[in-house]
Amino acid sequence: MMKPLTFASVLALVVCGALVHGSVTQRWNMISPDTAQTDRLHAVEVRFEGWQPEKVDTEMPVNERSIATSRRYMSPDNRTAMISFISGISGSVTTHTPDVCYPGSGYKTLRGPRKETFDLPRGPATVYVADFEKKTQTKQDRVRVRWAWTTAGEWVAPDNPRWQFAGQLRAPTLYKVYIATPLADSDNDAAPEDDATTKAFVLATWAQYSAAFVK
Repeated sequence: MMKPLTFASVLALVVCGALVHGSVTQRWNMISPDTAQTDRLHAVEVRFEGWQPEKVDTEMPVNERSIATSRRYMSPDNRTAMISFISGISGSVTTHTPDVCYPGSGYKTLRGPRKETFDLPRGPATVYVADFEKKTQTKQDRVRVRWAWTTAGEWVAPDNPRWQFAGQLRAPTLYKVYIATPLADSDNDAAPEDDATTKAFVLATWAQYSAAFVK
C-alpha cells in the first residue's frame, strides 16, 4: 500500500501537471485571451511605398485553436510578397515551420534556417530565414521565407520555440508571422541577397506588426 506522504506527493504532481496543461491549452479558460488585440492584428495591412495588399486564402497549415490570415502584396513595379499571420495557443503556433512545411510540399532547401536581426523602434527583432526551390517542367519557383514569434510585439526566433513558449502562461495567445519573397531564377543553388526594396519592405513588415501591439 502506498504511504500517505508518497500518495500526497504523487497527487500533487498530477494536479500541478493538469493545471499547467489546462492553462497552456486554455481548456479551462483560466487566462482569457485578448480577442480584440488578435482581431486587430489579423486586420493589419502593411503600408509601404504604394504596395497594395490583397487578402487570399491561406495555405498555412493550422492546428486546433489557431487561425491564419494571408495577404499578397504587389508593388507598382510588379514585385510581390506574401505575408501570413497566425495566432493561437502555443502548442499549435509553434509547429509547422517553413523548414518542415516547404520540403514536405516538394521544395528543395537551398539554404537552411539561419537567424537575422532587425533594428526596430521597439528594440531588436530576431527572425529565422531560409530559401527554398521547386522545379517543374515549365516553372522554377524560388522563395525566401522569414518567420518569427511574439507574444507582445518583440519578435524572437528561439532554438526550441515549443519549449520556450509552453511556460508563458501569462500570454495565452502566441503570434507568428511568415514573410515570403521571391528569389530570382538561377541555374545553380546560389541564393542572391535581397535588393534594397525587398529589405525595406521586410523591415517595414516587422516594424508595423510590432507597432500594432501598442493600443
